[in-house]
This record gives sequence, structure tokens and C-alpha cells, in this order.
Amino acid sequence: MTIPIWVYAVVVGIVISALMAIKTGREERLLEMENIEKEGEIYLTRLEEEKERRATAE
Repeated sequence: MTIPIWVYAVVVGIVISALMAIKTGREERLLEMENIEKEGEIYLTRLEEEKERRATAE
């Protein structure tokens, strides 16, 4: 029993597509974590500024 060449091409395409999806998902997760860290730093900076402002006002 012989398998047509197009079947191999379809299987290779599915594998490549899956690998690209995994790679893209990983990159998006890393970018999201970087953004979350930056937002956290901004928030903490604002909290520190507010503490200083309140300390000088008293």
C-alpha cells in the first residue's frame, strides 16, 4: 500500500503550523509578562510618590 505524496505534505504542514503556534504563544506570553512588570513598577513608583507627598504635607 503506497501513500500519496500529498498526504506527507499535509502532515508536514500540520506539524509546522503547530510549531509556529507554540512559538508565537510563548513569545506573546513573554511580552505580556514584560508589560505586567512595567505596569507594576509604574504603580509602585506612584505609591512611593504619594507616600512622600503625604509625608511632606504633614
